[in-house]
Amino acid sequence: MEKYDVTGMTCAACAAHVEKAVRGVDGVEDVAVSLLTNSMSVSGSAKSGDIIKAVQAAGYGASVQEKENADSLLADRETPKLKKRLVLSAAFLLVLMYFTMGHTMLGAPLPAFFEKNAFAQGIAQLVLTTIIIIINRRFFISGFRGLVHRAPNMDTLVSLGAGAAYIYGICTLFTIGSEYLKGNAEAAHGLIHNLYFESAGMILTLITVGKLLESVSKGRTTNALKGLMKLKPKTAVIEVDGTEKEVNIDSVRHGDIFVVRAGGSIPVDGEIIDGSGSVDESALTGESIPVDKAPGDKVYAATINKTGFMRCRALKVGEDTTLAGIIRTVSDASATKAPIARIADKVSGVFVPCVMAVALVTAAVWLLLGKDIGFSLARGISVLVISCPCALGLATPVAIMVGNGVGAKNGILFKTAEALETAGKTQIAVLDKTGSVTNGAPVVTDAAVSGKTDENTLLQYAFSLEALSSHPLAKAVNIYCNEKGIAALPVTDFAEKAGNGLSGAIDGVTYYAGSLKYISAVSPVPEEIKERCESLASRGRTPVLVASKEKVLGVLGIADTVKADAKKAVDSLKNMGVRVVMLTGDNARTAQAVADEVGIDEVISGVLPDGKGEVIRALSEQGKTAMVGDGINDAPALTLADSGIAIGAGADIAVDAADIVLIKDGLRFAPAAVRLSRATLRIIHQNLFWAFFYNIICIPLAAGVWIPLTGWSLSPMVGAAAMSLSSFCVVMNALRLNLFNVFDGSKDRKIKPGDYSPVEITETEKTKMTATVLIEGMMCPHCETHMKQALEALPFVDEAKPSHEAAQAVISLNAPADEEAVKSAVTEAGYVYKGIKEG
Repeated sequence: MEKYDVTGMTCAACAAHVEKAVRGVDGVEDVAVSLLTNSMSVSGSAKSGDIIKAVQAAGYGASVQEKENADSLLADRETPKLKKRLVLSAAFLLVLMYFTMGHTMLGAPLPAFFEKNAFAQGIAQLVLTTIIIIINRRFFISGFRGLVHRAPNMDTLVSLGAGAAYIYGICTLFTIGSEYLKGNAEAAHGLIHNLYFESAGMILTLITVGKLLESVSKGRTTNALKGLMKLKPKTAVIEVDGTEKEVNIDSVRHGDIFVVRAGGSIPVDGEIIDGSGSVDESALTGESIPVDKAPGDKVYAATINKTGFMRCRALKVGEDTTLAGIIRTVSDASATKAPIARIADKVSGVFVPCVMAVALVTAAVWLLLGKDIGFSLARGISVLVISCPCALGLATPVAIMVGNGVGAKNGILFKTAEALETAGKTQIAVLDKTGSVTNGAPVVTDAAVSGKTDENTLLQYAFSLEALSSHPLAKAVNIYCNEKGIAALPVTDFAEKAGNGLSGAIDGVTYYAGSLKYISAVSPVPEEIKERCESLASRGRTPVLVASKEKVLGVLGIADTVKADAKKAVDSLKNMGVRVVMLTGDNARTAQAVADEVGIDEVISGVLPDGKGEVIRALSEQGKTAMVGDGINDAPALTLADSGIAIGAGADIAVDAADIVLIKDGLRFAPAAVRLSRATLRIIHQNLFWAFFYNIICIPLAAGVWIPLTGWSLSPMVGAAAMSLSSFCVVMNALRLNLFNVFDGSKDRKIKPGDYSPVEITETEKTKMTATVLIEGMMCPHCETHMKQALEALPFVDEAKPSHEAAQAVISLNAPADEEAVKSAVTEAGYVYKGIKEG
């Protein structure tokens, strides 16, 4: 997708004409024109030169957008120009209004020369109005250029209205002059009220007021994006030959060592190699609580080191940093068009010609009804100047821009305008268990001893054996024991039996750690321990027993625990009327235990990654579906869902399969995304209603439809004021989104649910076997391809899906996995085998 800057657009009709012109270029697949940012995004194979020519042929200017930088994006070039125009216009308008309203209506004094000479008054008004027209000549240039290219716009309406009043005033001035030549001074004075020069001046000035208000308020819609760009650090302190040196941020390269002291801003994405600190990451995640960082932890550009000192190695610099990615995502989303905007676009495309026709018919009808030309012209001019296609054109994009900004501030990134619109229509939320509902890493949750064994002894023997294993469950035991300060004992004759357990000699006695089945084969297991194992399993815990041949020391319960905010997030989704389904490849017992803990009523378990896509297809037939997953193993499901939400993406904000990326690893951000989308949709609906309602009510009023019934009429000056305020009101309404709290569910409303029916999983999908191979050393997609070929060469592997980011490969099996064969395949491919786990 290539971006272009477009010049000369002043209203929604302009944007519609540009879009129509570019769509006609060979090779253009899609185009989205943004009146809000005066930009255009084009996808396809068309050459940029052909696209620019098409825009120029339509009467506008275009150029390929330069690489974005903070200075160019933050610069507001239009508002200062409008301020200058308004000040000059208002100054001359005040003098003009003194001649017209002040003298003729209020009796304000004039110099004797003007007092007695109506023609001189008229000449003065003509000169003042001409000056105002020259100051605001852009309306006329743009408006008549649109007419020439058969693409009339809002400026056409303004220029026709003001021009008609101006020309009518000149004609009247000629009549006044002829009356003077005839010696009929009294008749000449009577015509001074019919000049209408003040209407032309007032129309142009009031429209400029509206343009200024619109420009200022439109600038505020990009405040979130501007705020992100201002976060970019300007300098960094790097180590050069053992000494610290402050350099421009652009000078930092991958691999450089940089230092950050307390209170300092982290310049680029990196990894801590020495020191520690407490880092405020609210700029990226929306979380106000600082995060403790230690060696090995990742740090991100624009976050603040609150306390401590850190030496870090630069990993991502320049446009590759997480912050740059967020800015790019928000900017790209603002350049796309929401489906709901198409209604306004269609109307805007025919709006101006229709208004011109209505104005012409209005003036003609009043003339036929016997009204004088001044009255009839006033009605026609009122129709021209009160009609506002801008409110229609801005109704959707301003809300999308603000909504995207609010999302970015809270760690929620919508990749397109359509994603922001679709999320709010979600009827079914499908949550992947591992990594979405749970933390994605096993931890020790329970410790129960047998007989007279104390807990420390149980943990010490468990730690001694598990410390020599690379199994994920062993890692959970090791972390738990280290936190409790347990010391491991020396182990000899260590052995690991895949899928069963461990054994090793401690002080000459052989001890075992593993499943109930494994331990039962080597040691008598007391009934109380068996019951405890059953209880743990019923709650989704994996029992790991520790024993010698003579006795069982006890059992540890290990589980992938649910996230702290999971239950609250599920409750929030339910309160919004969303049907919540948990989808997992785990066994039914474990899945149901997790679902019960967080309040999910519907569970679909034992499903492979490919099978998840089929489930999403089935659920999508029952209602708008959102899939919440980790963006790696859930890629097929994320792609097939109406809204794919990647949770806990962190620095990897460009998850290809997802429509929405949640930077923070918290489930509460999923309902927050839905809530923000709904709020944005409400604003869009309000704006569209106002834009249509305004025109439906005001155009008949301006045309004088109500005069025979109620006597209501509208002068051109009041019409210009109304037009100026209409766009301003639309933009200001959108800015209310900045006050919206995405985590406040107190005002959530339930939407109409989809057609509910349980989704059946075929036996084939249920009985398919999978395993996850843990691999270190893969660095890129080429490594993934190499690893995929090596694993799929094994006879029991149907398909392998390696991920260098997750350091693993998910394999689909047609027979039980031979761990030694898998280990050999990984090692021979040049990578480090770290273990295998089922599911």
